Amino acid sequence: MTSSLRAIGSWLARRAENIAAAMLAAMFAAFLLQIAFRYLLGLPIGWTHEISVVLWLWLVLWGAAFVVSEREEIRFDIIYGAVGPGPRRVMALVSAFAVIALYAISLPAVIDYVTFMKVEKTSYLKIRFDWLFSIYIVFAIATIIRYIWIAWEAMRGAAPDEFDPTKASSGV
Repeated sequence: MTSSLRAIGSWLARRAENIAAAMLAAMFAAFLLQIAFRYLLGLPIGWTHEISVVLWLWLVLWGAAFVVSEREEIRFDIIYGAVGPGPRRVMALVSAFAVIALYAISLPAVIDYVTFMKVEKTSYLKIRFDWLFSIYIVFAIATIIRYIWIAWEAMRGAAPDEFDPTKASSGV
């Protein structure tokens, strides 16, 4: 990969993190506003709860699609760490093909369901559910592309990184 493509990819990754951080900040602000109105002013408002739920849904799926790297995903470390590069490659291929197949098979039904949900709106903010759930389509497509790349790398002979328990962390 050329250095300019790496620079663009790095820039896009930072923007994805910025968007996730902005969603988290907006969700936190709505949460604080909800507390202030309910307990300080005695005026419970529902839209803050609704926006918090919507932002949480988008934050989780956006983060899984664009922010969390493959190394930070959950895996069976006991088995994965006990095998060499060859079996790790096979495990990466099998899991990649399974994920690609499952998401690709479900994608038409997901798109159909999301587009059907245009008839419903949220209670307070009147956000159409097709807009609200559209992030799942983005997540599914990004996941398929990610696992195609993982499978391609494994087929080219690159084994996934060996698990090092001394460097295990929460991803921070």
